[in-house]
Amino acid sequence: MEALFVIGHLIVGIYFLQSGLNHFFKTGYLAGYAASKGVPFPKFSVIAAGVMFGLGGISLIGWMRPDIGIGLIILALLPVTTMMHNFWTIKDPMDRATQHMNFTKNLALIGTLMLLLAFVLI
Repeated sequence: MEALFVIGHLIVGIYFLQSGLNHFFKTGYLAGYAASKGVPFPKFSVIAAGVMFGLGGISLIGWMRPDIGIGLIILALLPVTTMMHNFWTIKDPMDRATQHMNFTKNLALIGTLMLLLAFVLI
């Protein structure tokens, strides 16, 4: 059972580290998309989310202060989920379905992180 836990938190950590790095390698593209969604200070917001995802991912991979890392990731996911994947405002059925899928995926990630946090706090 311990092996499953180690593998699971490594997978989640790598996912968020990769996402954080992606925010740095594709800042221009992501900032443009964020601006189109009405995100204030889009370039800063993309970089800030990248830092939070990256640090959170590193904390999960190394299991160093995972409580803080999980908190950073959740704090980044909340505005990203509601601002970037606001499917309820989209008319085009295909785009609406895509954004709905991303919205629910992010909710599942938040739930997974909350489960990990509960384990950490026990």
